Amino acid sequence: MATAEPPNGLWHRNNKAHQSDELSSHAGSHDNVQEDNLRQWQKHAQKVKVKVLEQVQDQLSDILDNALTESVQPFTHIQPTVNGKMTRKPSSRSQKMDNGKVFMDRASLLDELFEISHIRTIYHMFIAVLLIFFLSTLAVDYIDQGRLVLEFDLLFFAFGKLGTVTWAWGVMFVYTLLVPYYTLVFWGSLYHSLSSKLGLSLGTGLILCAVQTCVLGLFPIYTVVNNQLPPASRFIVILEQIRFLMKSYSFMRETAPVVMRNTPKEGESPRFPTFSSYLYFLFCPTLIYRESYPRNTHIRWNYVGVTLGMILGCLFYGYFILVRLCMPVFRLETNQLFSKRTMVLAVFHSILPGIMLLLLCFFAFLHCWLNLFGELLRFADRMFYKDWWNSTSFANYYRTWNVVVHDWLYYYGYRDFLWLSKRKFRTAAMLSVFIVSAVVHEYALTLGFGFFYPVMFCLFAVFGVVFNFTMNDKRQNPAFNVIMWACLFLGQGIQVCLYSQEWYAQIHCPRKEFLGAGNASILVLQLPEMRLPFSWAGGINDDKMEV
Repeated sequence: MATAEPPNGLWHRNNKAHQSDELSSHAGSHDNVQEDNLRQWQKHAQKVKVKVLEQVQDQLSDILDNALTESVQPFTHIQPTVNGKMTRKPSSRSQKMDNGKVFMDRASLLDELFEISHIRTIYHMFIAVLLIFFLSTLAVDYIDQGRLVLEFDLLFFAFGKLGTVTWAWGVMFVYTLLVPYYTLVFWGSLYHSLSSKLGLSLGTGLILCAVQTCVLGLFPIYTVVNNQLPPASRFIVILEQIRFLMKSYSFMRETAPVVMRNTPKEGESPRFPTFSSYLYFLFCPTLIYRESYPRNTHIRWNYVGVTLGMILGCLFYGYFILVRLCMPVFRLETNQLFSKRTMVLAVFHSILPGIMLLLLCFFAFLHCWLNLFGELLRFADRMFYKDWWNSTSFANYYRTWNVVVHDWLYYYGYRDFLWLSKRKFRTAAMLSVFIVSAVVHEYALTLGFGFFYPVMFCLFAVFGVVFNFTMNDKRQNPAFNVIMWACLFLGQGIQVCLYSQEWYAQIHCPRKEFLGAGNASILVLQLPEMRLPFSWAGGINDDKMEV
């Protein structure tokens, strides 16, 4: 039986129509796939572009800074005098070391990094931790006392007697503003007219050193000890004492050689720095004096408000770290017997608060505080620090952690030492800078805490020197960055642990007597336990005030 078949023409037409429909649908689906692939590729290319820009931003910034520095180096041989006229420096090899720091318009590194969303997220994480501290303190206070209260008794105690701090600072400021400046004017006006220039310089220098020792040396020490200032107030006075000393030295060191080199013409009087430039220098965030600095065109008041808020946030951050992480550990251990186990546990318990306090001090002072004054004074050079967190050597860490202080130590300590020794004793120059820095750090901590406990000096002058020579700039492997951070963690833990233990030891075992040694007597600094708030002194009863 035969089947009915369509005619050949009709079959071919149907087959072609079906094939054309398949081809058109296949072509349409293929176009859609290509469009999807194109969109995905564009999104991927955009992400790659963002990542590449973020990665090269820091390197490009460093390259541009180096290029700008190299471009202005030929002009550093032309040094403006105090009257604004240009005088060429001597070009001999001995005078090459007179080229000083070059200031230029540049933003702080963290301000640039915070424009990147990934880095800004880390900043947000720290804010979240601050909120957690705040909530945990509220919860603990509610459980212990049955009410939501934040007393901040530690802050009120630490910043007590601010009236005494204010007038002490006023005395130091007025002295630093008037005495060094008019001493320079007096010496400079007689220097070129007298035949005995060396005698005049030595006499003026000795008198100035004696007055500096009394006003900026002994007066702050007497103020903090005699008035028994609390810790934060002590640190304000002592750190301002050190700052005024460094500022006045830089002013004399930078201006005296200029006065000596520029002999006035007959009938003319010597030219000196303007009083307004010196007044500006006392407040601007640098320790290297210049007659003028690069200035911004205007003040960003929004930036000022945000920076001031961050400073206050850091202050409360430090309060919560001490209250929630430090005091509960060491307050409970004051009655425990000392053993290796308790010591090791205390050190490792102190690592987290120690490294958080380190980062907090860096962010609060080197970034927020200095940028606040820089913005208010329109000071354009904001390179107060570099990327110390990427250091693979302790030598680079010391150079980049605090550029402001490092510049002062480098130009007036290390480089002047090399100039005096005709560049023969580089190791001795480096060691002298380390020793001076360690002594000043220990001096500030001793007067700030009220007791001598040279933990900082040992870590800085001993281990710091060893690490500086062993982990030098030749160490470029990323593993050395891990080693550096591990050493910072451990060092901060040791400092927080030992200083906290000694603080509570001074409270529970006060030494009030004078310890005689022959005809000399040594006054042991102490903070009386009656002045400490009972809620954090760790063993003081509020009703009976007994230990």
